Amino acid sequence: MTAPIPASVIKQHLIDPEICIRCNTCEETCPIDAITHDSNNYVVNPEVCKSCMACVPPCPTGAIDNWLKVLSDQAYSMEAQFGWTELPAQQDLPEPAAGEAAEQSPAAVPVAAETQEDPNADLDGLPSTSAGASIPPWSAAHPYLNLYTHKNPVMATVVGNYRVTDEDTESDIHHIVLDFGEQPFPVLEGQSVAIFPPGVDASGRPYHARQYSIASPRDGERPRYNNLSLTVKRVTTDYEGNPTLGVCSNYLCDLKKNDTVKVIGPYGNTFLMPNQVDSNLIMICTGTGSAPMRAMTERCRRLTKEQNFNGKLMLFFGARTERELPYFGPLMNLAKEFIDINLALSRAPGQPKRYVQDLIRERASDVMSLIENGKTCIYVCGLKGMEDGVIDALRHVVSQAGGDWTEVHAQLKTQGRLHFETY
Repeated sequence: MTAPIPASVIKQHLIDPEICIRCNTCEETCPIDAITHDSNNYVVNPEVCKSCMACVPPCPTGAIDNWLKVLSDQAYSMEAQFGWTELPAQQDLPEPAAGEAAEQSPAAVPVAAETQEDPNADLDGLPSTSAGASIPPWSAAHPYLNLYTHKNPVMATVVGNYRVTDEDTESDIHHIVLDFGEQPFPVLEGQSVAIFPPGVDASGRPYHARQYSIASPRDGERPRYNNLSLTVKRVTTDYEGNPTLGVCSNYLCDLKKNDTVKVIGPYGNTFLMPNQVDSNLIMICTGTGSAPMRAMTERCRRLTKEQNFNGKLMLFFGARTERELPYFGPLMNLAKEFIDINLALSRAPGQPKRYVQDLIRERASDVMSLIENGKTCIYVCGLKGMEDGVIDALRHVVSQAGGDWTEVHAQLKTQGRLHFETY
């Protein structure tokens, strides 16, 4: 009679629901569809996950990077994960006996021994499906993360809410300034926060927080004040053009001065600007994807006034018309020797449609000159659909100069010089 195989102690990969902001990055990144979600939680399927770690580096909050020791025959099920509001406490479990072989569970890895890799170890070289880097530029400042979570959100006061597109355009985009008073909320350019809209969803649960990129530099929308700004577009239709009201976007766009909002974060540890005074930035964005670009540009502008920045800025900014470009007026007031602005307008009257990738190709030699400089970083922010077009344009730029895009692309990612923030 064959004896049953004894259960072994393993580390199960789980997502922390208290930190997760439902940005869908992990589900999009997972190469084998081991991650899924419902209206409550994002979860890891214990029957599919191979612990390849591809989902860990892109997560902006670190919610994905959780591993609990469990017995291999008692791994937490999908049903259990969908139902909880916080991760269960670590249970006291027996350590494997000396020489005992640990069982390899599909959704977990054995407890690390001296010859085994720890799932929380260095992630360099691990597979990634992302077109951008999973590490920040080497000189970027160290970010604060998850200072405020679902359990301890911070209240911010609205000190300004301004429409930054013309009143008669379809794009109703607002610049919203939030002040944190005496509560510390340190941020860096490229980071984001999440906002809780009031009310409950169709199931009677409180709405999940929505994530927004910060549009102001690290020293505040107003310098040396404890505040920050967001760029928010009022959502009135879905991606198919059907009428719908974005729960959080409409809430934010309708805020009045002195209203208060519930905020968590900050998030983001890779989409960060370098700190070298002679670094160069290529910024590619559409619509509200301009938020982190505004933050970086304003940071450089303030440093330039103090004679602490002498790098080059190149911006590719896409919209349907000039009047639908957020911050168009202030942007046009920036000195040409400070920033090289390229506007791609897809519905300009009497003009052919042009997109950011078209302008990148037109400026191929100038773009390539910057790419060849090791102090140049590239940032892309906007709708998810722009990724392929931008990558194709960069491939064209490199190929036209006689280079190998596959090699250049790999180098840009390894050096933390190419970053995507798309939604």
